[in-house]
Amino acid sequence: MASTQVTPTRMELTKTKKKLTTAVKGHKLLKDKRDELMRQFLDLVRENMELRQKVEAGIRSANKNFVIAKAGMDEATLNTALMAPKQEVSLEVGEKNVMSVNIPVFTTKTRTADANDIYSYGFAFTSSDLDGAVKSLADILPDMLKLAETEKACQLMAAEIEKTRRRVNALEHVIIPEAQKNIKYITMKLDENERSSQIRLMKVKDMMLEEAHHYSERA
Repeated sequence: MASTQVTPTRMELTKTKKKLTTAVKGHKLLKDKRDELMRQFLDLVRENMELRQKVEAGIRSANKNFVIAKAGMDEATLNTALMAPKQEVSLEVGEKNVMSVNIPVFTTKTRTADANDIYSYGFAFTSSDLDGAVKSLADILPDMLKLAETEKACQLMAAEIEKTRRRVNALEHVIIPEAQKNIKYITMKLDENERSSQIRLMKVKDMMLEEAHHYSERA
């Protein structure tokens, strides 16, 4: 048992009590952190699900338009129309701290501000379905990037929640009970030592009184 490994002294008792106080405070703080992380994690999961549904719907719509456009155009014309992209998107990756978790933040910037500057072909020999497909993909790109951002944030927060949960459990089931057990053990030993000292003192006092009585009788 851990309690038998400690030295039963008053200094050790004071140190163990301080350790227990720190552990209890740390346990409360970590539990609060875990609860807040869980709340924000669940919000992110809900946002992630909504984004995924929106992105998948957008991709399905774009694929449908591409299939229809491909059916109405010859393959050479379609390949030529999509050979050289007109618009350019630059991506900057930053981060923000949420409950000691650094989650990514994506910022995008297009080469031109014109939202319609996405068609790299003329409209004379192409299908309107191709225009719809290109527009669908352009519209869904911000949500795709946001989805990637939230999914990575969910992964990082889940890892932090698991780490925090292990620390809470270690404090709750190992460190705090061990400190309480040690305090009880040291207190018991100190009380025993004090009682033993008092008994010895009482015996010494009785012996001294008895010797004094014999001395007075001989006198």
